[in-house]
Amino acid sequence: MHRKEFLRNTGLAAASLAIAATNKSFAATVDTKVKMGLIGVGQRGLGHLDLLMRRDDVELVAICDTDPRTLNEAKGYIAESKKKSPEIFTGDTYAWKRMLDKYKLDGIVIATPWEWHKEMIIGSLESGIKYVGSEVIIGISLEDHWEVVRAAEKYKAHVMMLENVCYRRDVMAVLNMVRQGLFGELIHLQGGYQHDLREVKFNNGTDVYGHGVEFGEKGYSEAHWRTEHSVHRNGDLYPTHGVGPIANYININRGNRFTSLCSFSSKSRGLHNHIIKQGGENHPNAKVNFKLGDVVTTSINCVNGETILLQHDTDLPRPYSLGFRVQGTEGLWMDVNKSIYIQEKSAKAHQWDEAKQWLDKYDHPLWQRWSKETAGAGHGGMDFFVIHALVESIKNKTATPLDVYDAATWSAISPLSEQSIGLGSQTVEFPDFTGGQWMYRKPVFALTDSY
Repeated sequence: MHRKEFLRNTGLAAASLAIAATNKSFAATVDTKVKMGLIGVGQRGLGHLDLLMRRDDVELVAICDTDPRTLNEAKGYIAESKKKSPEIFTGDTYAWKRMLDKYKLDGIVIATPWEWHKEMIIGSLESGIKYVGSEVIIGISLEDHWEVVRAAEKYKAHVMMLENVCYRRDVMAVLNMVRQGLFGELIHLQGGYQHDLREVKFNNGTDVYGHGVEFGEKGYSEAHWRTEHSVHRNGDLYPTHGVGPIANYININRGNRFTSLCSFSSKSRGLHNHIIKQGGENHPNAKVNFKLGDVVTTSINCVNGETILLQHDTDLPRPYSLGFRVQGTEGLWMDVNKSIYIQEKSAKAHQWDEAKQWLDKYDHPLWQRWSKETAGAGHGGMDFFVIHALVESIKNKTATPLDVYDAATWSAISPLSEQSIGLGSQTVEFPDFTGGQWMYRKPVFALTDSY
């Protein structure tokens, strides 16, 4: 199948979501359950494990991890579910390949360190799996992203990046408002990842969060691998929480696309200062030079004329915020001050309305329908929706609502921002992973209350 034919066919399959019946439930459309596998049962993977085990339409066939501690935690989740235990694959870093060789799976979820995502996605596709759900991000280098796109096209398969913020309740209410024209024509958008991760990037080798300043071989959980990226890389290392919702607001890859990018990086002080304060000046890690700037700012231009500002800010003291701003010709929403202003519709001219009244009024149909099922799901219920969308896509044999072109486009901001900063903050061209088909593809994300 030629690339254009693949793009056309997947676009048609995805478009079918818009006309899908809205009365589907967890009941499988066929007698057999969806056979799923899970690679990685760390803190992120355990959440996905729980959601998969909850579903009556899913059989979790196998799980894989190399850490005995996380596997023991996973066994606890499985025991609580009172369902058939999946086979456990462990022992070495390629145990996941043995799992893929043994079982014919309908779908797989990947929740491992970033550097493994590309290899595991492609390995899953090569094994015959047609639906892959990967945690963010999907590659390290720009070529990694192209390889994932080419593999999905080659195997006529679906790769969905599990970007949960696209399903955040306020984000989806604003999407509903955007589609109903409340903000007018969109002009400028902002978002980012503004989250103090110092106690994620460092711990004592035992606790998951904090209580020490170890990382790498002496660190545990994310401190074991994530902090190394801050040592060696300088760019927006985690762009998808901010850019995913923004891309849906302005139909990126579906009538619009990113054209260019420019990134700036501040100096690096936060991680070093944290080590000094918590571990002392004589701690060996006090000598580590961290390449990642404390605040990385990225500007993106779009073919339809919108501008986007993203910020990556994880190494300084700050409350959590993704910094969303959606601004159009008729008004704007800003999540930091929890406010909305709509020209000629807000209570008073030039004064903010509390966002809640608007968000409640325009609550998205997906949340109206599935809010009870989100109870207990991670990140305020958002995690339910990514697993739900993946499983329902498998059952209905449709394209996932967030596809491989979305995954590549959002995730590629990381290597592109590194490239821009490395060139002295020069503007760089943004690749078109759709091969020109963005002009013809139609929006499909969250058009109904199904998935």
